[in-house]
Amino acid sequence: MKVNVLGGGPAGLYASLLLKQGHPEWKIALHERNPKGATYGWGVVFSDRMLTALREADPTTYREITDAFVIWDAIDVHVKDQLIRCAGHTFAGIARRHLLDILQRRCAALGVGLHFDTIIDDPDTLRQDADLLIAADGVNSMTRQRHADAFQPQTEQGATRFIWFGTGKLYDAFTFIFKESAYGLFQVHAYPFDATMGTFIVECAEETWQRAGLTETDEVTSVAFCEALFAEHLAGRHLYSNRSHWLQFVTLKNARWSHENIVLLGDAAHTAHFSIGSGTKLAMEDAIALATACDQHADLPTALRVYGLGRKPRVEVIQRAAAESQRYFEHVSRYRHFAPLPFAFNLLTRSGRITYDSLRQRDPFFIGDVERWFETAAHAANGENGRLSPLVSPPAVFTPLRLRDMTLVNRFVLAPISGYDATNGLPTDQHADRLIAQACCGAGLVLTEPVAISVEGRMTPGDTGIYRPEHAEAWARIVAAVHNASPAKIALHLNHAGRRGSTRPRAEGLDKPLRDGNWSLRAASPIPYGPANQTPNMMNCADMKQVCTAFVAAAQQGARAGFDLLHLNMAHGYLLAGFLSPLTNQREDAYGGTLEHRLRFPLAVFDAIRAAWPAEKPLAVALSATDWAKGGNDLADAVAIARTLKEHGCDLIAVHAGQTTIASQAVYDVEAFAGYSDAIRNDAGIPTLATAYTTTTGQANTLLAAGRADLCLFSPR
Repeated sequence: MKVNVLGGGPAGLYASLLLKQGHPEWKIALHERNPKGATYGWGVVFSDRMLTALREADPTTYREITDAFVIWDAIDVHVKDQLIRCAGHTFAGIARRHLLDILQRRCAALGVGLHFDTIIDDPDTLRQDADLLIAADGVNSMTRQRHADAFQPQTEQGATRFIWFGTGKLYDAFTFIFKESAYGLFQVHAYPFDATMGTFIVECAEETWQRAGLTETDEVTSVAFCEALFAEHLAGRHLYSNRSHWLQFVTLKNARWSHENIVLLGDAAHTAHFSIGSGTKLAMEDAIALATACDQHADLPTALRVYGLGRKPRVEVIQRAAAESQRYFEHVSRYRHFAPLPFAFNLLTRSGRITYDSLRQRDPFFIGDVERWFETAAHAANGENGRLSPLVSPPAVFTPLRLRDMTLVNRFVLAPISGYDATNGLPTDQHADRLIAQACCGAGLVLTEPVAISVEGRMTPGDTGIYRPEHAEAWARIVAAVHNASPAKIALHLNHAGRRGSTRPRAEGLDKPLRDGNWSLRAASPIPYGPANQTPNMMNCADMKQVCTAFVAAAQQGARAGFDLLHLNMAHGYLLAGFLSPLTNQREDAYGGTLEHRLRFPLAVFDAIRAAWPAEKPLAVALSATDWAKGGNDLADAVAIARTLKEHGCDLIAVHAGQTTIASQAVYDVEAFAGYSDAIRNDAGIPTLATAYTTTTGQANTLLAAGRADLCLFSPR
């Protein structure tokens, strides 16, 4: 077989040597446009897992590569003039130039034809001249562009600017530096790669880059600016450029990785943000996967198909984690108010690949510091100043949280699944049993199922309500029983179903209309929830006044029943949420149109409830962070709503998503929900309840200690 390889980076070189090693009879030729020895990068980073793969793939290059490694196991975070170190993260670095030299020599020894300083104007000439063309020609791959219809590439440009330097300053850890300046926040990703040099990547927001006057700078000016900015951390050492320019990171994905006799490798196939690891590592893993597929399948089309099917999903997992990491650095300014220790914990857990539990294994001393800080901060927030610093502290989930005059003993929230077994809105003994059981499980807060404020506000005929005196009396008995059985607090979840009402119990299907006994529905606009659901009546001002009065009456009943917290539902497409979303609110009056107008009625309800609800008791709102539908509310809208609610006296946002319409494209992902909670908490400046399908204490501790949430709705399996 004849193989042409386009691109002489680590991907192309490693694939060439592995294929030649496994198939000595194959004729393999590599074509590289740059001269031999030319490289435009600095250092390459490998994880400990990658080292095993290198050893198994080719022991010869493995020995040379590892002999040249600089190895470290710590991550340092410099922020607010403090250094936070976390150990247990084994990485290895090598100079990119040295790595290329090792791979080139190995290719030559195996008989791979190496053609440097060779310009290929048309990659199809290489394709037509060989059985296989390996396109390892980088993120701007000419081969991929020529056959874009087949590969279907998608690119997304990052929001920050970054520039890649070398430095003579040797760091003994993977180092993050966060530096405030007159122009804004700059951050550095730095690591050593040999005995004399290290990589030094400077990154900042677009607006910071512009304010600093870096838009028209050359390499010399950029070096001088960054040396002056980070003089303290460089300690007299210099920065060095190598075609160093301010760039925006481009994330690349391809629908397919092979087409006929062409296969994509490395950056030609995919990219992942540099903050999570090395593109070189991913490229060399691609080479291993391709060589393995060719070893296992003599038929080339089968080998290429197996390569894509096996490797592409693995890379996509890395890309998702890299996207989370990239978003962190794009929005890192939202954490400026964090103390150094929680800032470092938030940084380390940004992508979801490192958690509270894994950090406890890697560096128990670091987690001990985090726990002590969190407990001390929690008690200080409760007004308990002057406490001695604890020697041993509980994990974050077992620390108290104070909201107004209510103090929760821990940060677990439990909510029983509704049995839809109420009669005429009256809660039964079964409701009491479910709530008491949840309280006795150790929750700090138990949340009732959605409780209707009126007969027509029910979702199903079996919903509980709080619109009759006997309802309030029953709830008072339940609240007293919960308080007597445990230290848990109990929250009243007030709701009006809006256009999602008059349906069967969820066990019979989601939002299926009743077969008989339907009641009329009201909503912001006359739009049915689904094609089988009835069309609601568009609410007029009299309807709004009536509904607002019902909400207030229900809140007053709840206060008399002894509930500790009121939880007002503005999520999931129910009545108040229906006013918030442009998908369900198509009014042309003062209650529709702009977000400010769409918020008008829900905010009026909130204000009326806040005035009626005891001032010493907290008031929470369930809010959809996104509609998950084109043209609907997004996270920026949710942050704006949460900020307004906070200004009006809201104490807590329970972060939900979707279900505004049946067209919602659901993404029920723990990390996605954590990101929603994070943004609302830290951009709007309000405590949040994360409803992120938390199933383990480790997940909850990660969310809380990282400052992404203040409470966690727990869903134990």
